[in-house]
Amino acid sequence: MTRIAHAVLPLLEATSLDGPELAATMAQLARALLAQTPDDDKGLLDRALLNVAAGEPAAANALLARARQATKTYDPVRAQALFTSHELHSRARLLQSASGAPFDDAFRTSFREAFARMDDLTAEHAAWWPDTDLISARADVERAREVFRGKGAADRAAAMDLTARYAAYVVRRDVLPLAVALENEDNARRYEVDDDVRIKTRDGATVSAIVVRPRRATGKTPAVLVFNIYTAGGASTALASASHGYVGVAAFTRGRRKSTGAVLPYEHDGDDAFDTIDWIQKQPWSDGRVGMYGGSYGGFTQWAAAKHLHPALKTIVPYVAAIPGQGLPMENNVFLNANYGWPFYVANGPYDDDKVYFDRARWNALPDKWFASGRPFKEIDAVDGTPNPLLQRWLAHPAYDAYWQKMVPYREDFARIDIPVLSFTGYYDDGQISAIRYFTEHYRYNKNARHYLVVGPYDHFGAQRRPAEVLRGYAIDPVARIDTTYITYQWLDHVLRGGPMPDLVRDRVNYEVMGANLWRHAPSLERAKDEVLTLYLDERHLTTAKPTGARFVAQEVDLADRKTTNNAYYPDPIVSDTLDTGNGVVFEGEPLAAPMSIDGLFSGELRVTISKRDMDVGVVLYEKTAEGKYVNLSYYVGRASYARDMSARALLVPGRVETIPFERTRMVSRRLAAGSRLVVVLNVNKNPFAEVNHGTGKTVSEESAADAKGPLQIRWLSDSFVRIPIRR
Repeated sequence: MTRIAHAVLPLLEATSLDGPELAATMAQLARALLAQTPDDDKGLLDRALLNVAAGEPAAANALLARARQATKTYDPVRAQALFTSHELHSRARLLQSASGAPFDDAFRTSFREAFARMDDLTAEHAAWWPDTDLISARADVERAREVFRGKGAADRAAAMDLTARYAAYVVRRDVLPLAVALENEDNARRYEVDDDVRIKTRDGATVSAIVVRPRRATGKTPAVLVFNIYTAGGASTALASASHGYVGVAAFTRGRRKSTGAVLPYEHDGDDAFDTIDWIQKQPWSDGRVGMYGGSYGGFTQWAAAKHLHPALKTIVPYVAAIPGQGLPMENNVFLNANYGWPFYVANGPYDDDKVYFDRARWNALPDKWFASGRPFKEIDAVDGTPNPLLQRWLAHPAYDAYWQKMVPYREDFARIDIPVLSFTGYYDDGQISAIRYFTEHYRYNKNARHYLVVGPYDHFGAQRRPAEVLRGYAIDPVARIDTTYITYQWLDHVLRGGPMPDLVRDRVNYEVMGANLWRHAPSLERAKDEVLTLYLDERHLTTAKPTGARFVAQEVDLADRKTTNNAYYPDPIVSDTLDTGNGVVFEGEPLAAPMSIDGLFSGELRVTISKRDMDVGVVLYEKTAEGKYVNLSYYVGRASYARDMSARALLVPGRVETIPFERTRMVSRRLAAGSRLVVVLNVNKNPFAEVNHGTGKTVSEESAADAKGPLQIRWLSDSFVRIPIRR
């Protein structure tokens, strides 16, 4: 069937989403689509959803069983639990038809029978509803219906998409009002849950926590702690640990949930995590051992805890862990506004302020509005119209000073961290420089550290869960589609129960090679490469020969101009047909004679003269394929005056040749085919997404466009270079 009958389209457009007319129309459409769909192993879930829409629950369940067998997942237990929501819905429809019972009663029976046969772990994987959003499912259907509005016909692909989305919505609509109560009933059978634990800290504050203990546990048990500032999902993390046989503990930072005190992100978390661990190991159900895991802020809190290192803490598993002052709110001493709304999200009350934080129109408009105003960065909250006291607190510390240093391990602190660590991050994780910094500093100060790294083509969220198949236009290799949670509990079982190491963790550095569909394993970042390729930035060319003479490329940037921007570094999309130079200077290398891979972090030195006392530098590394596509590999943004020491500013001398080293870039691994070229875009960072350094030497957040007083004149000298870690 290539076209839809004209008579069906008006019903698809006009009828209520939950009305019987649309249900009958969708059933008619689904049956027509099924009649034209071959019975093979392709698209089994979509065909099962067609059966749901067609009112054929027995056929739907048969296809769901086949889909479960055909779907490859990293976690074999999760594979058993796939499509549970759809299957229970269809079972309930069959029971309703056979017995005449109302759907709600039939679903309760279907649910209880199914979950009674599941062990704790399978049941936890099968409980899909905590992450299910009926509003977005409804919006998905309405968007799919838009395709048909005002048209006389539509193609089969659009019809398939609409029908599958409609069926998925129907399952959620029918099931969600019942599922939470049934899950609570099932959990009460499996676990002892205390969701109002109050833990006293040494300085008199209170940490709120949720404790979930598996009833099947006998004797004392290790505990797994997630210590976070976010309140959503806390109970589910504790439940996940309990389903694996641990005591699951979710604890919340000061001022969050039922914790007391002011919300001051980063500042008390190390001490409070220590006190929480101390409380855990003293409980009658505890065997005295605690492991931690979690992502982003929950990755930071693990390192904050490790700085104080309670004897009961036996391992940490940080995902995309933040270093306050090195990732956000500033990166290499440049304050960014990518997460400007975050302080409101966590500090507007004891629970996450979704309404404010997810006001995309407000946060998308603010950077441009502030940039156009020319006002100092410290006045961005005045432009927004709402004071941001946490931002102002952070802006008072533009150097990586004692304020930041006390929050996480710093220098010699790493020497005392002797517990095993498993870190996860992604090549396109915005905060990757923090995660890699923890890893490199740990080994710098503790040569015998037991720290393992897993890194692949993931963003900030994909590194914390099963990644999507496509990330910002880049199709992730099949072998890279790992399950972070599954590996985490393998690791916890290894450390706390003597189980085997996760199969993926074969050496200290475990990384996926983009484009090669394989994992490599190395004893260090340095040994991930075979050699370092040094390329000089010589008159818009990348060359291996060191230039002689005093050649340079000149650039002029009007820092007061708010109609143009510089430095389009952010990798979205990752793969593009054109190169957005961001008004920078492009240096291009020769085509590769043979394939090679880039494995590690690029770095370099910039030799420059400038007309002002400071600037913020951008360096972006691309692959230009033989087909002319550009792949964003890595980038650097940093303040020249802090390039040698993030804790102490050293202003540049106008007109003098200066050397600006850079190394805190993002790790990447990618196979480059013969014929590809390396491309470097060199620039000054001036755009709406970070404070603008006008070069006066004053505190940058206090500078305005009026301080620019003439354009920045730059000479990029040809003996500047980048170092690229490669394998031939």
